[in-house]
Amino acid sequence: MAKKRSGGGLTGTQQAAKFLGVSVLSGAVLAGIALPAAGALGLAAKGTVEGFDEIPSNLKTPPLSQRTTILDAEGGLLATVYSRDRKVVPLDKISPYMQKAIVAIEDGRFYEHGAIDLKGVLRAINRNAQSGGVAQGASTLTQQYVKNVFVEEAGDDPEKVAQATQQTIGRKVRELKFAIQVEEELGKKKILENYLNITFFGQQAYGIEAASQRYFSKPAADLSLGEAAMMAGLVQSPSRYDPINDIQEATKRRNVVLQRMADVKDISQAEADKAKAAPLKLKVKTPKNGCITAVDGAGFFCDYVRKTILSSPVFGKTAEERQKLWNLGGLTVRTTLSPKAQAAANEAAVAKVNKDDGVATAVVQVEPGTGKILSMGQSRPYGLDQKQHQTTLNLAVGSKMGGTTYGFPVGSTFKPITAAAALEKGLSPAQSFDTPWKITMKENDFTRCDGKPAGYAEWPVQNELESEKGAYDMTSALGKSINTYFAKLEQMAGLCETLTMAKKVGYERELGKSIAQSPSATLGSLESTPLDMASVYATFANRGIYCLPIAIESIKGANGDKLNVPQTKCTRAMSDRTADTINQMLKGVVEDGTGQKAGLSDRDNAGKTGTTEGRKDAWFVGYTPNLSTAVWVGDDVGKRDEMFDLTIGGVYYEKVCGGCLPGPIWRIAMTGALGDEKPGFNTISVPRAEKPKDKEKEGDEGPNKPKKPGDNKPGATKPPTNPFPGITIPPDLFGDGNNGNRRGNR
Repeated sequence: MAKKRSGGGLTGTQQAAKFLGVSVLSGAVLAGIALPAAGALGLAAKGTVEGFDEIPSNLKTPPLSQRTTILDAEGGLLATVYSRDRKVVPLDKISPYMQKAIVAIEDGRFYEHGAIDLKGVLRAINRNAQSGGVAQGASTLTQQYVKNVFVEEAGDDPEKVAQATQQTIGRKVRELKFAIQVEEELGKKKILENYLNITFFGQQAYGIEAASQRYFSKPAADLSLGEAAMMAGLVQSPSRYDPINDIQEATKRRNVVLQRMADVKDISQAEADKAKAAPLKLKVKTPKNGCITAVDGAGFFCDYVRKTILSSPVFGKTAEERQKLWNLGGLTVRTTLSPKAQAAANEAAVAKVNKDDGVATAVVQVEPGTGKILSMGQSRPYGLDQKQHQTTLNLAVGSKMGGTTYGFPVGSTFKPITAAAALEKGLSPAQSFDTPWKITMKENDFTRCDGKPAGYAEWPVQNELESEKGAYDMTSALGKSINTYFAKLEQMAGLCETLTMAKKVGYERELGKSIAQSPSATLGSLESTPLDMASVYATFANRGIYCLPIAIESIKGANGDKLNVPQTKCTRAMSDRTADTINQMLKGVVEDGTGQKAGLSDRDNAGKTGTTEGRKDAWFVGYTPNLSTAVWVGDDVGKRDEMFDLTIGGVYYEKVCGGCLPGPIWRIAMTGALGDEKPGFNTISVPRAEKPKDKEKEGDEGPNKPKKPGDNKPGATKPPTNPFPGITIPPDLFGDGNNGNRRGNR
């Protein structure tokens, strides 16, 4: 609202008199505007007009709440969300019939009087005096507009709305003072434009544009005479004259408006009669509001965008400020979602898991190097109907962003993080341990970042299969997901160093808590989310640079101005050499390791399976140089049942593993999302441990037989040696260790 002009030095009382068209404005006249003099508040209580000058005259018009439009990365519509369904349009975009109809029925002398219609005031005084109450308010369009401003400012607060609409002389006089200001500052056309944009027309439609779309599926500019008359008739009582619920009442009311238009000479009587004879022809468009209406199965992603706006300090310092921005709406939000990737994620999520299965799956995809979230899909559809197995729980993210409280244990998908920490410390991929099926380690052999032991208990570790024992290097241990190897590797790399690497690559970033410093972290005992795990592996694809995931590309406000949005932040988590080495080793997982069912045959790809204790969670996280995808399968209702002996997607599984269910889901998602470009990983040579010679060729029980004098001559099997001068390796790391009890982390 522009700053109020001085009015040529006139007092508020004199201005009121000017706009009323009289020389003296008496308290009695003002009191009669809305209420009888008896019991009146405000000016009537003072008995004079001096109090009129004491009312503030600076009407602060709040911006009108409007629809927010959420778009995908290509500009396609994902969803429309709003607190109030409204689209503000200028007067020249509103049918002339509509302009005439609303004036005729609500304020026929609108262009003749000032802020107050004196004839209407006198008429109201008589009616109110006769009835002993508020029979008539004599409100002009300008006064109605001011009242609607009060209502809009009150928002959804019932107490404030009641105050804005209560029939008291104090409220009416305040309304009068502001109406005078508005008439002076805006002029008739702007008042009419504002009125038509702010007024409620029923059926969740605020403003003439939204209402026109709601009832007739057309712009307000195209409303016919009959349609405009019906719309104008709604204002008095949107519920009583609602044409969707009672077309007869709506028709009667329309005809009243048409006759009024004829009476004030806006149209001829013949035009009015012809329009009266025509039936109401509605073309109702059901309003689509919220992420529940999101297209392309993007409801979970849409809700993530909403949560981003409500939680990011970029959009306001306080939660109240951010909520106000969201409720006000009028935003155009362009997101990072790829329609192609989203379609692929949707297809993959339901390809192997049905919506009514006892377990669910989540698929999320991230672009390496940018952090852009390209898709979020789930086997259970987004919605509120539990009978249809719908949910609003976003399994890809943490509770702050609409998901689970702690995420899910990640199983062996954590092992590449341990490997990266080991490589960064200087250990070689050729590091070999002669690992038994199970071992028992001591927690006090692992040091936390504060220098204290990780604990004092024994830590039993075992592999999935009893046959998984013998000598492994880092590549083969990743390929076969050997638990006992990675327990020993974590000890060599350092627990603190391993968890520091996890933090660098974004593990548990979204959960907003510190990573528990437990040795079992290397086996994936700690929780993370599918979104964070996709970002972790995108770091490997991006040659060691981690990029914070983002969902919003840009936002325009209602006035077209660009708003600040959260930006990705990319930081180096490891050397490019380390990332290149991880990439080559994880290629082996999909080529001849536990992830063979996931592998893509036509391009470079890498990944890792993960299955947690008791097979309560199954994962596959993998990537190409230009796309990282995480797939999780498990219980989404909190029972945390073990996944043995069950049917999923119509297929029986004796036991679920990362490679046998999430892996194939990952392959479908990647195949659908990837384009024709096939970039490759940076190829390097990864050192491997020397394989022991076949014991049958040796003619004895193999390389671990007791050594005899002369065995170290050329060609003989050599005992284990420390391949890294300057690094102390505990002797027991090469031993068989003790019995333990840890299984299922593949």
